[in-house]
Amino acid sequence: MTIPQDDAPPPRGRPEEIRAVAVRHPGRWVAVAVIAVLAAMFAHLLFTSSVLHWDVVGQIFTYPTVITGLGRTILLTVLAMVIGIFGGILLAVMRLSGNPVLSGVSWIYIWVFRGTPVLVQLYVWNFLGALVPTIGIGIPFGPTFVSWNYNDLIGLFTAAVLALGLNEAAYFAEIVRAGIQSVDEGQSEAASSLGLNRGQTLRRIVLPQAMRVIIPPAGNETISMLKTTSLVSAIALEDLTRAGQDIASRTFYEIPALVAISLWYLLITSILSVGQFYIERYYSRGTNRVLPPTPWHKIRTNLFSVKRVGGTA
Repeated sequence: MTIPQDDAPPPRGRPEEIRAVAVRHPGRWVAVAVIAVLAAMFAHLLFTSSVLHWDVVGQIFTYPTVITGLGRTILLTVLAMVIGIFGGILLAVMRLSGNPVLSGVSWIYIWVFRGTPVLVQLYVWNFLGALVPTIGIGIPFGPTFVSWNYNDLIGLFTAAVLALGLNEAAYFAEIVRAGIQSVDEGQSEAASSLGLNRGQTLRRIVLPQAMRVIIPPAGNETISMLKTTSLVSAIALEDLTRAGQDIASRTFYEIPALVAISLWYLLITSILSVGQFYIERYYSRGTNRVLPPTPWHKIRTNLFSVKRVGGTA
């Protein structure tokens, strides 16, 4: 019996190999070319400009007054963030309180301090002695037992810390409030059924879970605070920026002084960014089965992927 040609089964054998063609992305290569040209132009400017004076930049970078100003800038950042964190937590708890007086006071505080510039608040704390010459302890609208002169009690550094810290508390309160509200209410109800009071529930149940939401903006606020401290130079406090300005005014090396100061800010913010990444990675353990890759792991993965694509091309 012969099988008709049309009904013949297909020949058995290895199927034809599929040839995959990579998708072309010409726009990406154009963008890379433009970025490479701009980077080359910027590098050429850095190494050929007669205004930068890299030897002077190196001298200013390690100048004693600059190092002293750097230490004061870091100290200002730490103290202001401590006031901001604890004050923000207190304001957030007050804002979420069922007591209308506490909630109203918190709302007014946040409204005032977020609605006025930090520079204005620095001036207010610096010149508040004209309005309140003395600060005393006694009976309201009655006799004063102990008093101090405002300018003796609150100097430039204290005024800067209070202005930066109290302003940061208003912003941090909203961060903490958003973090607390991100936790499911069932957590608080379960803690209440176990006999925990409101303070224990907040400290042991709610805040640890809210940290995943609080940490990223808190890290950004810390980095922002480091740069905001440069405003204290307006009240003649010798910080990192003020030290660079003084050197520039004496030597007329304005650009090298700005570059040296900017390098210090860039270095410290880079360290803070790395710390923020690992803190976020630590608090993401309960939500992600696989921890996010570290920057070094990302670089290594991207390098290997580039080599693999280059090899297949």
